[in-house]
Amino acid sequence: MWDCAENQIMLALIRHGATQANKEERYLGKTDEPLSEEGVEILKSYKMQKLYPDVEYLFTSPMKRCIETAKIIYPTLRPVVIPEWEEADFGWFEYRNYKELRDDVRYQEWLCSGGTLDFPAGESRNEFILRCKSGFRRMGNELGQVAGQNAKGPVFVGMIVHGGTIMSLLSSYGGTGYFDYQVSNGRGYICRLEGMDGKAAQEGHIQIKVEAQI
Repeated sequence: MWDCAENQIMLALIRHGATQANKEERYLGKTDEPLSEEGVEILKSYKMQKLYPDVEYLFTSPMKRCIETAKIIYPTLRPVVIPEWEEADFGWFEYRNYKELRDDVRYQEWLCSGGTLDFPAGESRNEFILRCKSGFRRMGNELGQVAGQNAKGPVFVGMIVHGGTIMSLLSSYGGTGYFDYQVSNGRGYICRLEGMDGKAAQEGHIQIKVEAQI
């Protein structure tokens, strides 16, 4: 596990670029859809505006839209894939939008719950959050292996993930609500990671503090 006592870790949590489903406001979870042409152009525009910080290490979800985003933003880095960071399984809602679901009783019940109910025939929010946190611990282990204990000073780490992954991690380790961290495609947060050393992590004292928006 990375030792934060010796090395300060800064995280760039970036949501993948837009896909066709995102444009149509569909629930895009397990469908492995690539970026749209428009999504690619928007990412390139953000990159030209120097929106994204330089990072030394890069981690990504295994899904196409994240892998493609990583190649556009950080073309010289080879990302480490974190399997647990796949987007949530939306079950019956998958690839449908509000217009198609608004008359569905299950969807109305889910909306009335504030999004806390399980997705019908899909994943529960708690299951998804636990999965994302497991992936975060995997990232910590991977980072410790590639960086070791020799680096001094701040270490900048990029994470190309899904909106749900960002909400899960920041609500778990940041101390506020799940939906407080909604972010549009290609945007995200620059954060400071604290408590990732072995003892603090085992005791559940990890904290991610948002310092700026991307």
